[in-house]
Order: sequence, then C-alpha cells, then structure tokens
Amino acid sequence: MFKKFVLFIATFITVLILGAGSFTWQFVTSTSSSIHEEIDIERKPEFEEHHDQINLKKSDPISILLMGIDKSAGEERGRSDTLILMTINPHTKSTHMVSIPRDTYTRIKGAEDKINSAYHVGGTAMTISSVENLLDVPVDYYVKVNMKSFVQIVDAVGGIEVNNDLDFNTYKATFTDKKMRFPKGRLNLKGEEALIFARMRKQDPRGDFGRQIRQRQVIEAVIEKGANISSVTKFGEIVKVVEHNVKTNLTFNDMWKVQSNYKAARENIQQHKIEGSDKKIKGTYYYVPDKKKLHTISNELKKHLGLDR
Repeated sequence: MFKKFVLFIATFITVLILGAGSFTWQFVTSTSSSIHEEIDIERKPEFEEHHDQINLKKSDPISILLMGIDKSAGEERGRSDTLILMTINPHTKSTHMVSIPRDTYTRIKGAEDKINSAYHVGGTAMTISSVENLLDVPVDYYVKVNMKSFVQIVDAVGGIEVNNDLDFNTYKATFTDKKMRFPKGRLNLKGEEALIFARMRKQDPRGDFGRQIRQRQVIEAVIEKGANISSVTKFGEIVKVVEHNVKTNLTFNDMWKVQSNYKAARENIQQHKIEGSDKKIKGTYYYVPDKKKLHTISNELKKHLGLDR
C-alpha cells in the first residue's frame, strides 16, 4: 500500500483519475490546467542547470517536494505543516523520501528560523529555497496541498480506516476546539476526525515524527479507498477538491510522462529520518539537526539524483 501512496504522490491525482475510464481525459486536462502554476525560485546555478536539463521522457531522476499547508482563517499564506522531499530514480528502481520536521532550525533568507516559517514569510518560492539550502539538493518539482482539504477528500471517499498505536484525546488541545478521543486499534474516521488524527503532535512522545506517521496513514488509507471507487460522481467530487486545494509546477504533459516512465521507482522505497535534538534558543523551541548525519542524507540524495558524478 505504501508503494501505491508514493506513486500517487509522484503523479498525485492522475492515478486516482485513471480508473474513470472515458472520463479520464476530461478530468485530468481540466484539473491540471487549474492547479498548474509557475514561480520564480532563487537557486544555486548548478541546481538551476540540473532542473533545466531534466528529460522526463528519458526518465531522468527527479525530486519532488510535497508541501502540506495549514492556513487558519484570515491568514494570507499560513505555514507548511508537512514537508516531504522525494527523489525518484526509475533507472535504479528506487525512491528516497525524507520528512523535514516543521520546527527544523535552518537559514531562511539570511536569518535562522523554523523551516515552516518560510512559507509564511515568502510562500512556495522561499520554502523551496530553504529546503534546498537545508539538504543541499535541488527541488525540481513541488506539489502543494491545503491540509484542510483532507476533510473533503476523506468524506468524498466515504471515510477511512486506520490502525492507531497511541491512545490520545483532544480534550485540552489548542489546535482544535473539537473534543475527541482516539483509542488504540482500528478506527473508522470521517473527514474532520481524520484531520485531527493527522495533526496531533504534543501528546505523542515521538513528537513531529509520530505525527508524520499518522499523516502517512491517513493518506495511504485515502488512496486505498480511492483506488476502489467506481462511481463517476465520487471521482467528480475528488477532482473538485483537487482543483481548489492543489498547486504544482508540473504540467499535464509532465504528469503524464511521470505516470508513464517512472513506475519502476516504486519497487524500492527508502525513508530517511533527520536526526537531531530539541533546543531552546532565545525562548523558542527548535529542532536542531545533527549536521554530520544531515550531510550523510544530503550525499545519499545527491547520489540518487546522479549529482555525485
């Protein structure tokens, strides 16, 4: 199931829509035009050169940054609640993934701050620049999703089932005013329940890493449910959610080439964890990466993208 999830993210909504038969073309073309955007990104010259030389038809290795945006009412931009960088290499039949903790202490436009502040300050472009600076690898493509669209997506597929390994509740939570309990075991969740399940962090002894696990559970469950949908009405509902909540610099042709030429990358999935420690700096808590271990991850990602030659 995790491999299905990775392919879905790599080509995002295309995989779900492919099951719609004669409706595929209309759905994909209309959706891709509404979610596509181009932005100017300040890159290192070598990163710009790498991006410009990518040939998706020849299955060149690529990187995709997945951005989950949490935007409160009245906020112009919000913050990046989830950042996952994927490097995809169909020649080695492998995909590497690294989740970046939201509180990661890093350089953002000349100053140090939490990496999730980059989106609040400078949007998508600054977030990509900050991720490139942190990992020292190029971000070729991005897929940006409004986290609250999870509610609509989960409801559109009729709810999901997850296996919860941590008993917790939101009776005293500050990130939601909904009072819910999530016992251990198999849970059937509706949209709003799934969002809260995926967002909780402070009660988890694993912190942001525990939340990342639950977020992946929710996404995987949505894809599993979506893969079995045969109703055109349901597909229409999902596409409407995507049109209003997803942005990417992948064009329709890009998506189609990735869907056609990068399937082999599903065969071997490797996840990297950014090791580090919590540290209080000037009264604020940050997650400070271990520089040596971060350098090791950076080198592995470069090698996977063919940049070590």
